[in-house]
Amino acid sequence: MHPHLWIRAETRNHEARAGITPDGVRRLMAAGFPVTVEASPVRAIPDADYAATGATMAATGSWPDAPKGAIICGLKELPDSDAPLVHRHITFGHAFKGQADAPHLLRRFRDGGGALYDLEYLVDEAGRRVAAFGYWAGFAGAAVGVMAWLAQQAGSPLGAVAPYRDKDTLMAELGARLSACAANPPSAIVIGAKGRVGQGASDLFDALGISVTRWDMAETASGGPFPQLLTHEIFVNAVLAMPGIPVFVPKSALAAERALSVIADVSCDPSSPFNPIPVYETATSFAAPLLRVADAPVLDVMAIDNLPSMLPRESSEDFAAQLLPHLLTLDRIDSGIWARARAIFDTHLSRL
Repeated sequence: MHPHLWIRAETRNHEARAGITPDGVRRLMAAGFPVTVEASPVRAIPDADYAATGATMAATGSWPDAPKGAIICGLKELPDSDAPLVHRHITFGHAFKGQADAPHLLRRFRDGGGALYDLEYLVDEAGRRVAAFGYWAGFAGAAVGVMAWLAQQAGSPLGAVAPYRDKDTLMAELGARLSACAANPPSAIVIGAKGRVGQGASDLFDALGISVTRWDMAETASGGPFPQLLTHEIFVNAVLAMPGIPVFVPKSALAAERALSVIADVSCDPSSPFNPIPVYETATSFAAPLLRVADAPVLDVMAIDNLPSMLPRESSEDFAAQLLPHLLTLDRIDSGIWARARAIFDTHLSRL
């Protein structure tokens, strides 16, 4: 039997992405899935494009009233609430790495009898993620890192950042600002350069003519310390927080002699006990993109956790194309990637 898929509108500020595009809706409906799409005033893909598929349209935020058997499909956090969660949700839950808000979210699922199929934990038989925003997160994270460095050169704080119409618009702006800067272009280092996040960051630097050092597992296998990292002006972290990860920038670096003045932590997991950049403790946002963690010499941290929203159209189309083949198997939710994701949820629920 094909379950009812309910695509909820995102409620987080500056979140314009979609995990399922209108083309995906058409293919799901053709395969026999009933689909409901909530209207969204901010989604990069217009409501009219979804309505044209013939899917049922619903009011923004109406998913709590969806039929109990529906699967709620979204991306970022659910609205903060104490209400029990009765549905099965496909979303980024941020609930399995010791995050501060994780117990509250898991209790809501326990109390309502629902379940979380976390997008980060949809993996194939080899443990590889089947869909990720990584490339565009890295690309956008490196872009904000360059913006932060340019602001430092100008001696003025970096104000709010906002989504761009497309990649070409972003690149044209950054290229012009670098050309107008009196200082030489910065040097950059990317850790996790072989992954999709690291590749996106490296491509941004390459396109702007910024020298970039690419590190991956071999270069960090010693476990640190890593004084070479401090000789670069911009550091992009593209490695997920996890047990055994070394510390890349320790607190002692804040007072050290260094060229490093910008950290772009694309992986952005400051509340995790495995955070490899323990010089900051809270995420930043589009409205306030930087935390200044040292003044002498200056060090700013960018830790926006929905970076792909800077380029919402490209990132949505990329992610949706990766995810769709697996959504088409939701009529077999007790097997394959869905069963693996459910097992992870059940394990963490049992530990409450």
